Amino acid sequence: MRRTILLHPYVTEKTMNAMSGTPNQDLKDGNKLEFVVRRDATRAEVKKAFERRFEAKVDRINIKIAKDGKHAIIKLKEGYSAEEIGMRIGIF
Repeated sequence: MRRTILLHPYVTEKTMNAMSGTPNQDLKDGNKLEFVVRRDATRAEVKKAFERRFEAKVDRINIKIAKDGKHAIIKLKEGYSAEEIGMRIGIF
C-alpha cells in the first residue's frame, strides 16, 4: 500500500514570491515550493516523494505545523526551477 506523502501545494502570495524571489529578496530566498504533507511524514519521506514525483533535486526541507496541517517548504538545488514545477502542477 502506497501512502500519499505530498497532499497538495500550498499557494499564497508569499509562497508565490518564494518561487522566483522578488527583486527585494536575496537569491537564496527563492526557488522554493510549499506543500501540505501528511502529519506523520518525515523530511526524508517528503524529499524522496518530491524528487520521485517531479524529477528535481531537493537542497533542503523546512517543516512547520499549521492549523491546516503539516507544511513542507522545499528548496530546490541550483539548476532546478520552482517556477517550472509550479507551471507543471498548475499554480500559474
